[in-house]
Amino acid sequence: VNVGRTTDTIEVVAFAPGIDPKTLQLTIDKGLLVIGGERKNEVPNDDERTSIYAQERFTGPFRRVVSLPEDADSNRVNASYRDGCLRVSVHKLESSKPRQIEVH
Repeated sequence: VNVGRTTDTIEVVAFAPGIDPKTLQLTIDKGLLVIGGERKNEVPNDDERTSIYAQERFTGPFRRVVSLPEDADSNRVNASYRDGCLRVSVHKLESSKPRQIEVH
């Protein structure tokens, strides 16, 4: 999981190749972004002649928790999944953005 920021958003990128995006669960609660899902085993187990002795990718359920900064607006979140990357953009609160103050 990579976390960064722009002037308007907090960007979270999770690398999750081979996962059906419909099975991913995303929640935000009390400043925590939780990403969960499950990677299925890609090798069929019904063939008795095939046994796995090394596996590069893990299988089974996973969960990652990312602590969001205080200026994150949990009501304005966008998520997309493309080419094995889950990208979550959490907008910042308007009150936390820099603004120009005019002096009279």
